[in-house]
Formats: sequence, C-alpha cells, structure tokens
Amino acid sequence: MNSSNRVQVHAIWLAQDDPKKNTAVRLSRRGDIKLHEKFNRLPRRGIILEPLCGKVLGPEDHSLLLEEGGALVGLDCSWAQIEDSVEQVMNRTKLKGRMLPLLLAANPVNWGKPSKMTTAEALAASLYLIGREEQARNLLSAFRWGEQFFVLNKEPLEAYRNAKSSAELVDLQFEFFDIDRPE
Repeated sequence: MNSSNRVQVHAIWLAQDDPKKNTAVRLSRRGDIKLHEKFNRLPRRGIILEPLCGKVLGPEDHSLLLEEGGALVGLDCSWAQIEDSVEQVMNRTKLKGRMLPLLLAANPVNWGKPSKMTTAEALAASLYLIGREEQARNLLSAFRWGEQFFVLNKEPLEAYRNAKSSAELVDLQFEFFDIDRPE
C-alpha cells in the first residue's frame, strides 16, 4: 500500500500498564503508529477511539479519515481506569470521540470478550471498517494472535464495513451478539 493511501494512526499513551506488554508501544517501536505522551502533540483533526462516547464510528466519519487528512487516534489506557482516562483525554482534545461496534477481543488477556480490545485491535478494527484492510492487517501482524482477531470477527467486520449508516451499523450488532436492545 503506498503511503498516500495510508491513514495517519496515532495513540495517546497514559502509561497505566506494563510497556513491555503494551500493544501501542510495540506498534510505535515498529513505526506503525505515532505514540504521544503529551496531549498537545496529538493531531488537531480526526477521530479518537474511546469506548464510552456512545457514538459509533460509522460511514459518516470515513471522509474525515480518508479524504480530509484527519488522523485516527487510539486511547491507550488501562480498562480498570477507563472512566477517568476518557474524561482526562476528552477534556483536552478537539478530536471527535467515536466507539467501535461490538467485536470480540483476540488478545490473550481478554480473548473472546466483547469490546475488551487492545489499542492495536481497536485501531485495526477501525482501519478495516473504513476500507483500509491491508493497513489493519499490517498493524496486527505484530502480534502472534493478530490474525485470530480477523478470524473471530470475520462476519461482523464485513457486515459493519458494508453498512450504509451508523444506525444500520448499530442495528447489525444484534444479529451477531446476544445483547439487549436499548429501550
């Protein structure tokens, strides 16, 4: 894939877990993403993945990343501190917060758990959903379990990628996962 087709991928690292096991740190060392420890170094335009915002990354968001040069930014923090981390980050950035539709984690710590993905899995899923499958697969090739993410989520990833709207994408989750629909 030539570099002009690549989406800029970044992560804000809050240093809440072991850097030796951290997926964003590994991707940064490989040169696949740009890792930031300071908020003022984050891109000014783009989407930040944060699982509490309530707005799913949908087709309406694709042009910001694919045509307008916006960056895709992962929030790298501990799941145990997610609420405080999201609040801390979202108060200090103008990036648009988006969450992913339900997918299963393939990482060894949270294998098979819905939405308990690593930063690398979340970034790769986002890239896949916006049609950058090669870039997504390249990110997860850094991990021995990386390909398993695509195997576990093959059907939902394809359906989500083909959704025509965020509303359709949200509805599709109920076809793949046994969750209650909101009232």
